[in-house]
Amino acid sequence: QRAPWGKLLLLVAFATTLGAAVPTGYCIGVINAPAAIIQAWCNQTVIEQYHTYLSDGALDLLWSSVVSIFLVGGAIGSLGGAGLANKFGRKSCLFICAVLFTIGSLLFYFCRAAKSVEMLLLGRFIVGLASGLVTASLPMYLSEIGLPAQRGTLGVFCAVGVTGGVVVGQVFSLANIFGTEELWHYALTAHMFLIVICYLPFYIFPESPKYLYIMKGNTNEAKRELQRLRGINAHQLIEQELAEMAAEAGDTTQASSFCDVLRDKRLLMPLFIVCCFQGGQQLSGINAIFYYSVSIFTKAGFSKTNAEWCNLGAGVLNLMVSLLGPLLMATCRRRKLMMLSSSFCALFLFLFAFVLYYIETIHWFAYACIICIMGYIFFYQFGLGPIPYFIGSELFEVAPRSVAMSMGSLSSWACNFIIGMTFPSLQRAWGAFVFLPFSITCVLLFVLTKFYLPETLRRDPSAVAPLIAKGFRSKLK
Repeated sequence: QRAPWGKLLLLVAFATTLGAAVPTGYCIGVINAPAAIIQAWCNQTVIEQYHTYLSDGALDLLWSSVVSIFLVGGAIGSLGGAGLANKFGRKSCLFICAVLFTIGSLLFYFCRAAKSVEMLLLGRFIVGLASGLVTASLPMYLSEIGLPAQRGTLGVFCAVGVTGGVVVGQVFSLANIFGTEELWHYALTAHMFLIVICYLPFYIFPESPKYLYIMKGNTNEAKRELQRLRGINAHQLIEQELAEMAAEAGDTTQASSFCDVLRDKRLLMPLFIVCCFQGGQQLSGINAIFYYSVSIFTKAGFSKTNAEWCNLGAGVLNLMVSLLGPLLMATCRRRKLMMLSSSFCALFLFLFAFVLYYIETIHWFAYACIICIMGYIFFYQFGLGPIPYFIGSELFEVAPRSVAMSMGSLSSWACNFIIGMTFPSLQRAWGAFVFLPFSITCVLLFVLTKFYLPETLRRDPSAVAPLIAKGFRSKLK
């Protein structure tokens, strides 16, 4: 039977993406363009409030704290995602995200008037907590309210939302909009309007039927939510889903706590894949590329302003290609997409390092660098961008799923933090060769995918899990 896309399912998918995933990306992208302005404000505020003059090194450390405390919050939020999602439910977990985003926005809005760097730091930490919860819980929630045929399409909504949010953050922080000395706090706060609008219909959002049935044992409520999602006339489809849930709930060997999941040898390989994919997504260099692209465009002959617009263009390309994600995930095999993406990203990163090394010697190499950046971004969104976000929901059944998604999200935020803290230093030490480890990461992800990732398209996790239950001794058929 054809998978029905009901009005409620579509409303929830778009509302949670716009109200949770987009603010996550927004908080990542908004801080870069007005960095010098906010840094100067921090310096002046410390002088006025504490009568202390910061050295250049101390000011750099303070700014690094403003940027990186968001990633620390993200890691902590990811780790707490499993407990919150299992205790309060997937839907309630997303409401907690909205509350945290709102508190962070209010702190951003008032920090300038209050002349408080502490409020800025606390706001960044709180929106980091919210963002970590989003990446751990949103793909899980969307995959559980959809049918197996819709799982990949719904799972990629989070990735598209985060990518789109980065671009929106870049736009709102431009000097032509809010990126000025008087308005920068509006740039940090603006995502609150999305949250308010998208969460207005929150009271009609369904809870995950699988969570209600398998984790809470509430079969009547699970059936009621399925009827709302599928339509009251989809009797056969609903009964089939309930039967599958009953079979999964009857499996008393399923682990659900952190300790149980980590002790279960059958789950170690899928957990390893999820963590490698999400961590490798960050270690593949996407954030470093965006960090470095302005200077590359400047070396190609663009003015600083035009280079920033070109950087925005790279972000738009990233978003445009990501919009193909729902179609690709609904029709294409995960293994082929991931191997295609990782192999071409490895190639473009290697070429980028080579061309960047000789950029001062051969004048047209500056344009070759731009081609490498655009090529990397293009192929990144075929697999490395979207697949890590939801692959955990296709490898794990409901009981251990929240733990797997939290561990994967924690891996992502931790690697993001490592890149943010080490890349500038490694760039000064290694120069162009700093991009070679990113290329090697992509090669390793290709190998992991080829030998250990089972195909999950339109397959139930119960059929996929046994294929990799023997760890590195598993052999894909």
